[in-house]
Amino acid sequence: MSKSAQTIPNDLIEALLAQRPRPEELLGNDGLIQQLAQQLIARSLDLKTSENAKPSQSLSASKVTADVGGPLLEGDAPAARKRTSSKGRTIPPGLDTKIIDMYAKGLTPREIHEQILDFYGIDLSPATIGNVTDAAIDEVKAWQSRPLDAVYPIVYMDCIHVRVRDGASRPKAVYVVIGISITGQKEAIGLWVSPNEGAKFWLQVLTEIKNRGVQDIYIACVDGLKGFPDAIATVFPRATVQLCVVHMVRNSLDFVSWKARKQVALDLRPIYTATTVEAAAAALSDFESKWAAEYPTIGQAWRRNWAQLTPFFDFPKEIRKIIYTTNTIESINMSLRRVMRYRGTFQNDESLLKLLYLALRNISRRWTLPVHDWKAALNRFAIQFGPEE
Repeated sequence: MSKSAQTIPNDLIEALLAQRPRPEELLGNDGLIQQLAQQLIARSLDLKTSENAKPSQSLSASKVTADVGGPLLEGDAPAARKRTSSKGRTIPPGLDTKIIDMYAKGLTPREIHEQILDFYGIDLSPATIGNVTDAAIDEVKAWQSRPLDAVYPIVYMDCIHVRVRDGASRPKAVYVVIGISITGQKEAIGLWVSPNEGAKFWLQVLTEIKNRGVQDIYIACVDGLKGFPDAIATVFPRATVQLCVVHMVRNSLDFVSWKARKQVALDLRPIYTATTVEAAAAALSDFESKWAAEYPTIGQAWRRNWAQLTPFFDFPKEIRKIIYTTNTIESINMSLRRVMRYRGTFQNDESLLKLLYLALRNISRRWTLPVHDWKAALNRFAIQFGPEE
């Protein structure tokens, strides 16, 4: 049994109760339990940070308020739990957990400082908070280089754009890759930062994924970036490229007047909700009969990309939507953008990746169930792809 789990001696309890025997003296705002918890937590927080060892930048134990059994003392231990001050004392794990959780939700170090001061009475400087979150950088690096599964039946690839100072404020592309494992579970495969989005960098990302152990991707769900399918075929020649139908519909509507958009979108729907690829082709012909004179480029674009828009028809109806849309990764990207909303410009790539990794870690905790009807999909994958010859 650990020291923290040892029973408090009865004689100590009796001595404390002798001072304040009445219930209100135990449980009141200034009661024995409140004071005892306050002193214990204050003693545990008697440490200094590594900020040049200045007293004004250390934790202020005199301002601690007790929160027995509350948020200050709960939570799983992240990598930051092991961080120590210049004098070798460990920062209380519950406090580290709360700091990192708040940071992962998009709060700035200054906002975290205010939250901790308001809720816990701890005067922790923003710079100290930055030091605590920096402990996650090693965790990010380990995550970026970890071995991956040999097979991911479905992989979604997309980019989000954000501004990074890096000498001067400039936009950068964050490459996001999410996989569905052989058991049907979502997995965040990785994050990469590049000056811009392009097929050449995607080729580097795919090569790294392969070097980390991935042998096969069955279906790669992507947008219509020029050269992207070729990059995928270079590294994973057996992969089927599925262009996102939702992206295709959006791109089609770019050609349409605002007044006609709703009707055009409705008339495109029978194409991708058809029961077979033959029925989809007939629906496309019907669409062109109605709209080709006014919007000829829409039908032409669908026909030009037809081979990469229709692979989802080979799979059970129940899982088609997760194949022909990138909703899975777009919802993740939306959550990441929400976290970044109040940050403006990041100092460098490292600070950007730190926040996105922590946010993605929070998001992935909700991925507890496999994809619906995954067994049916897996059987179809086995028939179509089978073992590599």
